[in-house]
Amino acid sequence: MTLPTHTRAAVLTAHGEPLELQDLPLPAEIEPGAALVRIGVSTLCGTDIEIWSGKMSFPGMLPMVLGHEMVGEIVAVGAGTVDALGRPLAPGDRIGWSESTCGRCFGCVVLREPVHCTSRGYGFLQRSDVPPFATAGLADYAYVTPGAAKLRLPDAVKDTWASMAGCAAKTVLRAFDRMGGVRTGSRVAVQGSGALGIFATAVAKISGAAQVITIGAPASRLELARRFGADAVVDLAGGNTVEQVLELTGGHGADHVFDFAGAASVGPEAIGMAALRGTFTVVGSTGPQGDAFPLSAVMGKELTITGSLNGDIADYARSIAFFEAFADRYPWDDLFSAPVGLADASAKIASMDRLGEVKAVIDPRLDAASSTEAAA
Repeated sequence: MTLPTHTRAAVLTAHGEPLELQDLPLPAEIEPGAALVRIGVSTLCGTDIEIWSGKMSFPGMLPMVLGHEMVGEIVAVGAGTVDALGRPLAPGDRIGWSESTCGRCFGCVVLREPVHCTSRGYGFLQRSDVPPFATAGLADYAYVTPGAAKLRLPDAVKDTWASMAGCAAKTVLRAFDRMGGVRTGSRVAVQGSGALGIFATAVAKISGAAQVITIGAPASRLELARRFGADAVVDLAGGNTVEQVLELTGGHGADHVFDFAGAASVGPEAIGMAALRGTFTVVGSTGPQGDAFPLSAVMGKELTITGSLNGDIADYARSIAFFEAFADRYPWDDLFSAPVGLADASAKIASMDRLGEVKAVIDPRLDAASSTEAAA
């Protein structure tokens, strides 16, 4: 078959500005271990929004194609291309993929933690003006590099679920694993009511928590959290969150506190609402330094504080297995907005920035469908 030579992509050229639809080159040949994929859907992540707004930025990163949660159908593969489990990949296979790692550095070899690879590379951090140009989700086609960890997806897991598994879901599952798991019958406080916080609410309940409290805003997201297992919610507009959590837990506090919010206040609030010998897992604090809290409180309560960074291909595989196992447990589809084409990606990013929706879905195929209907 004749391979496409270019792809349409939504390119971020300046922080806070609308994305530009551009035609980007695609490789003339597919390297061994690589694949060319037609994007099915890409779900927007909070990181995409932070990069778009400029909250997360570094010199030389622009222009770039956003999107690191995506699934697609293989159009062509290079020689010997297999997924992370060693299964041969072929045109027509539906895959998702995670970041690339080197397999040779201290993080990969000694720690055996790909998230600490010194050469770890995300497709959405590839500049769009140098080869291989288009490796991220907001495009018609993506070039999946040889080092990217690929995963052939089961039919039972929907595109949107599998796409979310590529970052949001795997990040949450890794955090629960890093923390050591929820004790049956324990109390859990989840800081944040975005996609990660709501998914974490469901995971905590499925894990056996007796009480799950989700903290966040706006009210619509907290109502959604209730549908995903929250026994109680705390609206940030309602005043002192620590006092509210302590009251909800009968003065005991939360045995496990998870930060999926990243606000400056999460540290002291988490320490304040944590129970004696409780745990505090930091996941969402990627921004500037947070508010100070007393180390004496950590000592006095004998708290355990754990950091958790994103996730790797193992966490991705577990996320896919999670959606297979618990497909009917919660209304997962309620996390996602109605899909739109690439032409509307900018509007969806702006909407998520305003907290207007939890998880936007971009389906590049919808643009072609709209063009066909208009022509008819």
